[in-house]
Amino acid sequence: MSETRPNVLWICSDQQRYDTLGCYGNKFVKTPNLDGLAQGGAIFEYAHSQSPVCTPSRACFLTGRYPRTTRCRQNGQDIPEGEVLITRILAEEGYVCGLSGKLHLSPCHPSVCKTMERRIDDGYADFHWSHHSGGGWGTSNEYWKWLEEKGAKFESRPHPESKHIRLGPPAGLHQTTWCAEKACEFMDARAEDGASWLFSVNMFDPHHAFDAPEEHLNRYNPDDIPLPNYVDGELESKPQWQKFDHEGAYGHRAGHVYAEMSERDHRLVRASYWAMCDLIDDQVGRMLENLEKTGQIGNTIVIFTSDHGEMLGDHGIYLKGPYFYEPAIRVPFIISWPGHILPQRSDALVELIDLPQTLLDAIGLPHYPGMQGKSLWPMLAGQADCHHHRDDVYCEYYNAMPWHQEPTAQTTMVRTRRYKLTVAHGLDEGELYDLERDPNETNNLWYDPESLSVKAEMLKRLCDRMAWTLDPLPPRRAEW
Repeated sequence: MSETRPNVLWICSDQQRYDTLGCYGNKFVKTPNLDGLAQGGAIFEYAHSQSPVCTPSRACFLTGRYPRTTRCRQNGQDIPEGEVLITRILAEEGYVCGLSGKLHLSPCHPSVCKTMERRIDDGYADFHWSHHSGGGWGTSNEYWKWLEEKGAKFESRPHPESKHIRLGPPAGLHQTTWCAEKACEFMDARAEDGASWLFSVNMFDPHHAFDAPEEHLNRYNPDDIPLPNYVDGELESKPQWQKFDHEGAYGHRAGHVYAEMSERDHRLVRASYWAMCDLIDDQVGRMLENLEKTGQIGNTIVIFTSDHGEMLGDHGIYLKGPYFYEPAIRVPFIISWPGHILPQRSDALVELIDLPQTLLDAIGLPHYPGMQGKSLWPMLAGQADCHHHRDDVYCEYYNAMPWHQEPTAQTTMVRTRRYKLTVAHGLDEGELYDLERDPNETNNLWYDPESLSVKAEMLKRLCDRMAWTLDPLPPRRAEW
């Protein structure tokens, strides 16, 4: 196994916000494995997804191209055939690439795809697909086949106290556990054949329906858990879609009507969500132990992140939608490679789009010309300041889910170290926050006359970022 071609274990949870690990300051969760990974590697405090929704974000960080560039801007869209994933680039360089769990670069609803989702030439040779823990795809859901082999079936039952969470399968039968098991089997095979590899572990947790194993949920005393960050009346000055979703998640399609939930409900949802994060940590520990056992840990880059966050009742909203609060777009991001990545805690602004170029630099391969990110490798290798990477981060939502009509939700955001601006395009609505004075993003300064100069500067910055998401393909032709 060549020391110049590291393996890559890329763990990506679904809908996990940044403040769900002990290393990010959460005093309630039990995440010793990820905390240890962060201590020995690099942890980024301000990593942001480029969309608060699954498909656009995943297409972005797998290609290194912004959602509007990939033309994969919505859940339910097909990623175009010509888009090039980092896994395909590595496969063409001789890597064996594998996946367990979710991909979600094409429509996945059972009413649209009766089997697994459509795939392009994505580079995954070892592909174990389970979009989520529930059913709907028959034998295409490998997790369900795994349950059958164990003489079990998927069970999720109502919680006796709250209709807003459920009691999921025991930890040993959870989809997160299955994802980790497939990763371990893959690593065992690569230890035998010596091939360089990348494996994507894409568990569905901690995505709703908030169905943690009962044994993990019972670790929490709901009375100890804080209520969501919400100030009554704060949505009056904010874009209309937030007021609409306050009355029911996913445009009134997914429950969680904030005003109808008791304080106990709010606390139980948060407990279940955190309990799923604890289960993820358990399985991360299992995968790291397997790397140790097979002698591959020293030559493996381990990444942990998520595709986007979860509102979890903050600002009176659950799940996700056309809003760019920190809980919706700021995600955990840890990367480790013993002896190569310096242990560091970075407060630099980074984007998930930066990941593909970072991996190519770490492996020693040239960047694909269509990529739009900025490699983190100089920082990780100790060749650049770990406290500065970008002057701002950029996110977009182009009617990414179909719940909001007349008008549709077209929103973009830019965030600097101090300020965040969101524009509701086509409307005279938006948000401006001074994150230094108002880190909870409660007081919207969009209509504040004393903030006009800041608003103007941030609008210009947003226009510049939108302009520079221009597709760099095709490459410039030679001069005539």
